[in-house]
Amino acid sequence: MTKLTNNYNLEERTAQFGEDIIKFCKTVRQDLISGPIINQLVRSSTSVGANYMEANGASSKKDFKNKIHICKKEIQEAKHWLRMMASCFPEKKAEIIKLWKEAQELTFVFGKIIGTLNKNSEIKSFN
Repeated sequence: MTKLTNNYNLEERTAQFGEDIIKFCKTVRQDLISGPIINQLVRSSTSVGANYMEANGASSKKDFKNKIHICKKEIQEAKHWLRMMASCFPEKKAEIIKLWKEAQELTFVFGKIIGTLNKNSEIKSFN
């Protein structure tokens, strides 16, 4: 995995996560079992960055919030597929754990963004 120079650049971080997943998936064999899992993992992992880019270009706060929710759902799905990959490729477990940990951190980041958005909307409703 590539070390990020700025851990707070979420566009770069989500793109790097997708790239790391792609690189990892190129190192494993595809068969009837692993092929669909690899496909799902790549789709969900790369979707996070795409949806975050869309969130940054959102036309409204509601649209932004919706895209951030999608980011969180996709990164959680990626964690599931990483777990399934560990079942398919136990010899790759150390690499998978590193990827899973980054996915978990991204889950926390998106959760925090959602929490802040919800908190801000509650504050505005009191005004």
